[in-house]
Amino acid sequence: MIGALWTNSLTLIIDAGHMLVDASGLLIALLAASLALRPPSPERTWGYRRAEVLAAGAQAAVLLAVGSYAFIEGVRRLLEPPDVTATGLLVFGVIGLLGNLISMMVLSSGRGANLNMRAAFLEVVNDALGSVAVIISAIVIALTGWTRIDALAGMLIAALIVPRAVTILREASSILLESTPPGLDLEDVRKHLLAVPHVQGVHDLHASTIATGLPVLTAHVVLDDSCFHDGHSARMLGDLQECVAAHFDVSVEHSTFQLEPFDHAEREHATHT
Repeated sequence: MIGALWTNSLTLIIDAGHMLVDASGLLIALLAASLALRPPSPERTWGYRRAEVLAAGAQAAVLLAVGSYAFIEGVRRLLEPPDVTATGLLVFGVIGLLGNLISMMVLSSGRGANLNMRAAFLEVVNDALGSVAVIISAIVIALTGWTRIDALAGMLIAALIVPRAVTILREASSILLESTPPGLDLEDVRKHLLAVPHVQGVHDLHASTIATGLPVLTAHVVLDDSCFHDGHSARMLGDLQECVAAHFDVSVEHSTFQLEPFDHAEREHATHT
């Protein structure tokens, strides 16, 4: 931020703002990861597992605002280019790049763990690209005096920020809206369940994601009446759970089935397909 004020560079302003968001985002990521380790309680039966989703969504929303500002300010500076100090721009660009490379090394091993960690790692990668843009801008201004390159570089950083922010927001919103996990086809699940011996029907079939790596599935399954007389229903429950845990690209290890006789439908209200 000191460098941005000294050089009057949009590229450095956006890069600094981006890095401030990253610094706060990493703190949020750390707090979310710590919360996710807390055990469930009677009040929060899933614990704080969704804290990482909320953290990733909050980071992405702030980045989207930073990127939008960069585009608007970049257009203004293209029309009215201000003076930019090339030497200071180069110095702070190199400092920013070194800091980002160190951060990337720290985060690289855990970037595939969950949405929260992936968001944090991608933020630092984009920061590094932003620092490269700062350095290139400084060199061009020093050699040619063309200060509009600073506005273009700032808009380039925004172009890197916005699509990633939108993607993470979409993924976080999908989880919070309890959408079906990507890669899990409920019609395919229904067909597999119906193919299990003694299964007569499947309704109220729902699947969602509690947090990264934790898909859940619930369904009402209509069985032959004989299953409830000869004790076969207990074995049927195991067969159904094994079906959804083993046959699909997304393994659903946490599944809940309500086993029903054929005439139970009369006691229910509306059912969901």
